[in-house]
Amino acid sequence: MGLALIALGYLCGAIPSGVLLARVAGIDVRRAGSGNIGATNVARTAGMRLGLLTLAADAAKGVVPVAIAQLVTVGDVLPAATAVAAFLGHLFPPTLGFAGGKGVATALGVSLMLYPVVTVPTIGAFLATLAATGWVSLGSMVAAILAPIVLLVLGDPAPAHLTASIVMAVLIVIRHRDNLARILAGTEPKVLLNKQAAPGK
Repeated sequence: MGLALIALGYLCGAIPSGVLLARVAGIDVRRAGSGNIGATNVARTAGMRLGLLTLAADAAKGVVPVAIAQLVTVGDVLPAATAVAAFLGHLFPPTLGFAGGKGVATALGVSLMLYPVVTVPTIGAFLATLAATGWVSLGSMVAAILAPIVLLVLGDPAPAHLTASIVMAVLIVIRHRDNLARILAGTEPKVLLNKQAAPGK
């Protein structure tokens, strides 16, 4: 049962939502804008509607397998393992040569299911950072880093939840390393100021 749930999580996460949705507009999102398959690049290159649909679909990849794991198992370990598997599936999908997205929306879906109390402050931190800087990438990293901190502050009793949140936070920051380098160099595009497709999220 455990391996089946983890496999389900990985396979759900590996569905290339952004690639499939961008094709509706006749665009290969991997060869447009930043080349990233996430919602921000889909929105930039294929339109806001498809970008929002990508956000919802990528979040659902975290929600659905975790919800199933919570329904059919007892305890926190297997749902958390399934969550991390879904997240890894998005980052490393076999259908795209293991070159996937950055995992932010899928981590949001996981958060909604594993520790929903964290979702509001992390989304708030993302929006505040975006409003202050114009950088989607920085907002994403701030939100990811904040998640395990909020869990600790709120005293979430499940070590599996904390472990999952830390793993996802570390990998999200790593996946944004190019964005971080551009932020430090002052060359990261600001989504509110630059509407042209450019390297980024």
